[in-house]
Amino acid sequence: MTKQLPTALHELGAADMVAGYRRREFSPVEVARSVLGHVERWEHHLQALFLLKPEQVMEQARASEQRWLRGQPLGLIDGVPVTIKDNIATVGDPTPLGTAASALTPAAADAPPAARVREHGGVVLAKTTMPDYGMLSSGLSSYHKLARNPWDRSRTPGGSSAGAGSAAAAGYGPLHIGTDIGGSLRLPAGWCGIFTLKPSLGRIPIDPPYMGRAAGPMTRTVADAALFMDVLARPDDRDSMNLPQQDIAWSAFDAGAEKLRGLRIGLLLEAGCGLAVEPEVKAAIKRAAALFERAGAVVTPLQPFMTQAMLDGMDHFWRMRSHIDMRALPPETKALVLPYIQQWADSAAGMTGEAVFRAQHQFHLTRLAAVNACRPFDYVLSPVSPMPAPPAELPSPTNDPLRPLEHIGFTVPFNMSEQPAASVNCGYTSRGLPIGLQIAGKRFDDLGVLQVARAFELVREEQRPWPQPPSEALHHVD
Repeated sequence: MTKQLPTALHELGAADMVAGYRRREFSPVEVARSVLGHVERWEHHLQALFLLKPEQVMEQARASEQRWLRGQPLGLIDGVPVTIKDNIATVGDPTPLGTAASALTPAAADAPPAARVREHGGVVLAKTTMPDYGMLSSGLSSYHKLARNPWDRSRTPGGSSAGAGSAAAAGYGPLHIGTDIGGSLRLPAGWCGIFTLKPSLGRIPIDPPYMGRAAGPMTRTVADAALFMDVLARPDDRDSMNLPQQDIAWSAFDAGAEKLRGLRIGLLLEAGCGLAVEPEVKAAIKRAAALFERAGAVVTPLQPFMTQAMLDGMDHFWRMRSHIDMRALPPETKALVLPYIQQWADSAAGMTGEAVFRAQHQFHLTRLAAVNACRPFDYVLSPVSPMPAPPAELPSPTNDPLRPLEHIGFTVPFNMSEQPAASVNCGYTSRGLPIGLQIAGKRFDDLGVLQVARAFELVREEQRPWPQPPSEALHHVD
């Protein structure tokens, strides 16, 4: 595979930035200027960011520059630009959760991922946009402007880590943090052609914690994600489910294509629920599986283990949770929430206690089914999503608030089973939209998933150039 050489500082990976600072080839100030200039050319087309404050970015970059000149960097990513998702609190900033119904109260402290970034000297570029309450796989929001996919601006970047996926694909620096409770890291990664790892539950502490909720790195490469895991995967007791300190050699992410030899790989081509997999997506996943076989892995078909009852149960429980949350809002505040979300949540109003219990029980059944299905295999391959990126304006692929989660059948089981699962690009549709390959591993085998994803990077087809900002002459089309 031909390696594309970066043409500007903002295109560099995080490790290359740090190496350049150490050798004094360029400075954090020069990188910050390059990233801000690139953002200025792209952002009015993509609308991936909020709280972008260039003067504060440059202030952080100058402080980092001085640390490097003294030979005293703070940590692993000192001077590297980072974006942080809206719902990850940053001290002094509001946390709107993507909705106009939120009170814009400044956060009293950094949430754990943001705290780790600052402890390691990362330059916080901006926060990234998300849909209302993170309940959509799109960039549609009642608070933020509509986020778009840089590969095709008529398409969604996915969600709920919408702005993060768009920013990573567009080259807003190398490191981005998103969150995921049913696919919100992997769906935008798959639809934007980038890499992400939804880690084992608790590997990256998050506040507030919730069943199945994980934070994770969103990057262009496995290498950047591995470096970022070394920063983010540190215990924090604000997360009641955080994992204990473990000495993981994240720098050993590159075990070469040899990593694939002899692996037992399960190939899951149908989710067992929700929407059918589109032909171009299925063909790309089959081609990826063939590359695994060529590299020496033993690939075996895996029968679907999810059921429509499992998916519907989780959907209905989340509806009730949101219904209760929104019922507590004054009517005039609730009216600010996206109508799609209101209709979805209000549909739970008539659920009985027994119905809520039965819905909640599907989370446990999903966990058992996922673990049991994966037991014979080292790793499981599947599509991230049954389709490529839908139109940007749609709240969900079905555009139906009573069938809102029909596209998460491949992703959500690994939230409930607490297993690590990555998305890595494995091809493109005939119209040039990226297609995500999901690689899931056994619980706690986060490094192994990174190593398998890196091995796939080495054997996959040559990747297309990253999208670039349209010329000024095309501004009128937006």
